[in-house]
Amino acid sequence: MGTAVWALAAYITVIVVWSVVLRRGIGEAMIVGFLVVCGFGGSAFLDLVGEGMRAAFSQEIVFAALAFTFIGFLLSASGVVDRQIEVLNSLLGRFRGGAGYVATAGSALFGSVAHSGSANAATMGAVAIPWMKRSKWPPEVAATMVAGNAGNGTVIPPSASFFILVGLGTVSPYLSTDQLLPAMFVAAAWCVLWRLLVVYFFVRRHKIDRLDPELISPLRTSLRRGWTSLLVFLGILIPMLVTLGPTGDLVTSAVGEVAMDSISIVVWIPVLLGLFALVVGWRQLPKTRTEWFGFVAKCAPRYRDIGATLVFAFAGGAVLTELGLAEQLSEVLIGLDASPAVMSFIVAVLVVLVAGPLSSTATIATIGGIGFSVLVASGVHPVLAGCVVLVAASTEGASPPGASAIYIATGIAGVNPVRTFVPLIVLYVLPFLVIATLIGPGWLPVPH
Repeated sequence: MGTAVWALAAYITVIVVWSVVLRRGIGEAMIVGFLVVCGFGGSAFLDLVGEGMRAAFSQEIVFAALAFTFIGFLLSASGVVDRQIEVLNSLLGRFRGGAGYVATAGSALFGSVAHSGSANAATMGAVAIPWMKRSKWPPEVAATMVAGNAGNGTVIPPSASFFILVGLGTVSPYLSTDQLLPAMFVAAAWCVLWRLLVVYFFVRRHKIDRLDPELISPLRTSLRRGWTSLLVFLGILIPMLVTLGPTGDLVTSAVGEVAMDSISIVVWIPVLLGLFALVVGWRQLPKTRTEWFGFVAKCAPRYRDIGATLVFAFAGGAVLTELGLAEQLSEVLIGLDASPAVMSFIVAVLVVLVAGPLSSTATIATIGGIGFSVLVASGVHPVLAGCVVLVAASTEGASPPGASAIYIATGIAGVNPVRTFVPLIVLYVLPFLVIATLIGPGWLPVPH
């Protein structure tokens, strides 16, 4: 195996040992992991450090994650979340675990139109996590579920990862959009079904019960007191309407492709959410400079780990790419000779490992075409091969320690990210690895 493959193994091992075994902060662990990866460059160590940091600070999601952490604090302090939760409980508080099911279904709906795992975690987390906490869900479970659901942004077609895969030179001769689309809808349905079963498991395990009827206001009452809090959702709706679907097409035709390319849903959702939160909740927010200084100081501890973690997660991924991870994994895969079932497992494992420090789109661009080619060569149907790669890549939001969705969700929930690592691996990463493996040889029904 090449240097980059060993660097990836060392990167994951160091972070896990540093944060779990030595019980140091996850931010500190990510810094150490990044430096270890750079060390594999030998005399180019300093050049790799610079390249990794430049790549990290150019990532929009770093801004978005930090912004959503503050906005969650802002929404809570302004009383907006309290009023939203009162309305939601009026609608669904009589169902056991209602908040968890709504968070999962809402994540799937959002993922079907906005294909970003980080945006999915941030948007659903801002609403669902405070509601789940108020509904007696443990905060770390709420964060785990939101991060685990983030992969809906990748697996539900037609996502950016979907189009990148179909457009790769090694894939397009064998697979078209029309062929892969219906298959991926079925593969995504299996993934969503599993996520709903996880909610059922959490509800039973943590004995999440219906809310006390005395705590549930009549819908008319909660709407009269809190209807303005629902205006905050315009901060999500407006960027989606501007950039996605038929309305997005109309805006694109009016302003042009170049102008639309400069609009990022990951940036504008937190910006507009923050503006609406200020407008709707201004009565309960600070008024003087001194009060605002104290307000921001109270939020500062939430950034102790999340800032360093996100920056160095992206920096580590950039250095792994610079070391030649794609090319070296290609050599490893091409040298294998296995049955469709075994090859589906091997490719899925490698895609999951790469999706940890990288985003799903970067993962598909890096090894998606390689994995697809190896699967087809081993006898896997091209449609099923595409499904295997995309399902495995959809673990990006749930793959510790580098997945940005984890730190967005835990930042909103106010919990230590390390507490989510084991349940994310056991309940989300490994099951989706199994689903991908079963799809390859045709053991899990998917049309092809």
